[in-house]
Amino acid sequence: MLKFLKSLFHINISPRLKPEVAIECVDDAKTVFDWCSKGSDPQFLLKNHTLNAGWYMVEIELKHDQPCADSKIYVDYGEGFNEGDSFSIPIKYGRITKRLIYLSSPAQSLRFDPLETVGLFTIQYFHLVKLLPYFAKDRLSQRLVNMHFKFRNMSKESVLKHIYGESNKKGCSWQELALNYYEKTFIKRRQVRDYADWIEKVENNNLNSRKYYNKEIERDIQPLISIILPTFNSNIDLLKECIESVINQTYDKWQLCIADDASQSSTVRACLRKYQELDSRIYVDYRKNNGHISAASNSALSLVKGDYIALLDHDDILAQKALQRVAEEILQNPQALLLYSDEDKVDKYGERYDPHLKPSWNPDLLLSQNYICHLTIIKTQLVSQVGGYRIGVEGSQDHDLLLRCMPYLDSDNVVHIPEVLYHWRAISGSTAQESNAKNYAATAGLKAVSDYLKREDLSATAEPGTVPNSYRVRWSIPEPAPLVSLLVPTRDGIDILKPCIEAILSKTNYSNFELIILDNQSRCKETLRFLEEVTSSDSRVSVHRWDHPFNYSAINNYGVSLAKGEIIGLINNDIEPINVLWLTEMVSQAMRPEIGCVGAKLYYPNDTIQHGGVILGIGGVAGHSHKYFCRNDYGYFSRLHLVQNLSAVTAACLLLRKEVFEQVGGLDEKNLAVAFNDVDLCLKVREAGYRNLWTPYAELYHHESVSRGTDNTISKRRRAQKEAEYMRARWGEQLDADPAYNPNLTLVHEDFSLA
Repeated sequence: MLKFLKSLFHINISPRLKPEVAIECVDDAKTVFDWCSKGSDPQFLLKNHTLNAGWYMVEIELKHDQPCADSKIYVDYGEGFNEGDSFSIPIKYGRITKRLIYLSSPAQSLRFDPLETVGLFTIQYFHLVKLLPYFAKDRLSQRLVNMHFKFRNMSKESVLKHIYGESNKKGCSWQELALNYYEKTFIKRRQVRDYADWIEKVENNNLNSRKYYNKEIERDIQPLISIILPTFNSNIDLLKECIESVINQTYDKWQLCIADDASQSSTVRACLRKYQELDSRIYVDYRKNNGHISAASNSALSLVKGDYIALLDHDDILAQKALQRVAEEILQNPQALLLYSDEDKVDKYGERYDPHLKPSWNPDLLLSQNYICHLTIIKTQLVSQVGGYRIGVEGSQDHDLLLRCMPYLDSDNVVHIPEVLYHWRAISGSTAQESNAKNYAATAGLKAVSDYLKREDLSATAEPGTVPNSYRVRWSIPEPAPLVSLLVPTRDGIDILKPCIEAILSKTNYSNFELIILDNQSRCKETLRFLEEVTSSDSRVSVHRWDHPFNYSAINNYGVSLAKGEIIGLINNDIEPINVLWLTEMVSQAMRPEIGCVGAKLYYPNDTIQHGGVILGIGGVAGHSHKYFCRNDYGYFSRLHLVQNLSAVTAACLLLRKEVFEQVGGLDEKNLAVAFNDVDLCLKVREAGYRNLWTPYAELYHHESVSRGTDNTISKRRRAQKEAEYMRARWGEQLDADPAYNPNLTLVHEDFSLA
């Protein structure tokens, strides 16, 4: 019987913990919390309880008043506490967080740091479970399969075998290597901390291992790239560094087209003449009258001889292999009309920071902000076709140019190069350093977006967004407004169902909707009574019985067959609208003919992000964007506040046109009864040629998985694993290359940190 055991014993840690540093007991009837952290390093101690060496599962549930909580456990083996003997535990709000720890020898005491900030908290649950080694290995390998990119598509057995083999080659213990991999699935990496290390270990390795075309391809087929560079009273030192970054390119088939906009500084003109004499590839137009940047850029365009134009600012720097990478991509993608790269900033000391690792072609994000920015390369013929730069949008002239090119662009002729090829100079007064440094740029950007909507005769208006240099497009709803069928599957759970239904009915300004409640074998008398009451009191509500075992896909497919609406809304029974225009916003997006699935911004009850869209590949299949970020956080380059195209959104609150739902065959009842059916639906919709979209202007609370529960039984875990395996088999490499994300960003965490 021993081999069927998983654990040896449980220890309830909670009553044994003694507050030691920066923790006080809360004696206040007005709060539900037991403890108060008084600083950034609060500490409990577990004394006088020796723990034997071996494997343990830590299980913690922490209720707190913070947007997020990272706890830590320290182990004292007899020589005090130190960082090397500690374990990070990012707390999941509202549920038990688990992680393995291994004690290499008997522990004299433990230290528990519940938070890393001042705040209130209660330890709801804190257990240590002593595990048998075979079960510990099973849990470890399962997490690596789910959470570590290196072990994707492997079985648990293959993971263990791989680590054994690797440890033999490296001359280290299997356990040491396995725990190192396991630990990395808990570390939250932050850009500000990691970027220099990432440059050294990832970027430099990639560059050094690359073979470049100029060593292999005949010169007569290499594209000529014309770089346009407007100047005006430029800082001489920065201008020289900018020009030198062009001269020092590893790719030499370029033309630098400089237009000096009547600089008053004779030093600038002298500098430009010197470089003209130095290199015959440098051309300069000395303008007699100052016309601002659009006019100067057009003067630079008049010098262009190349098939492609690259945009460069007079105080910025090109990465040494920037044009080489551009040339490579042009040769591989001769149909390309637009190419762009990732970028970062460089401070006055020459240190690189704040990398912007961008998604692939994302039209709705481009309407929300100029996410393309630097380095931008456009086909010369296209620039001529749209008339070059436009006077009157100075400050957002590049964004305006891209928007005028947009009708000719699509995912087939736009190439994103996921490498940092451009270093944006952050100096006082530049938008690289302060987003509101040039207020006229935001005004010009709004004009650029508004004019685009008018030119394309789109039924929409633009207004400033909720973050600097961003824009919101309000799309009109046809008259009469289409009927929306909101489908709400449920089973009992009156405590969550009632607030959900009442909130939808009372907090929705959009009037033309029907609410179809799909009752999956409710037995609770109170629930049944509520269903009768709500149907009799509101003609918009109807209840339909689904008397079969729970199958989320089948229930909703049945609901769609009953729906009378032009638009289908998949809605969880634990959703509560926050802003009354949530449905109006989602309908306005879903009615656009090019748009498929539309998702909303969802919060946990503590106002942290539950869903900012779905990112493919995280955890093996998919994860939620910006999970656990604060409600008002900007997110990665403001993306928590910007309408954007995403590969998938959650069906906890998802709208799409009924014709699109039926076109792709609805939800997969056979293979995806519970999990990932929404991701699969979105990918089928994308495959059919539609763009999926997420909007931050539809805000709701989501009490995630309250009704269904967690996957905490063997049968549920097997089902979840089977569904994950199906997704990997069905969508394969698409799950590892989300065009709405970036390959340099993590597939372990949901925070846009570096991979």
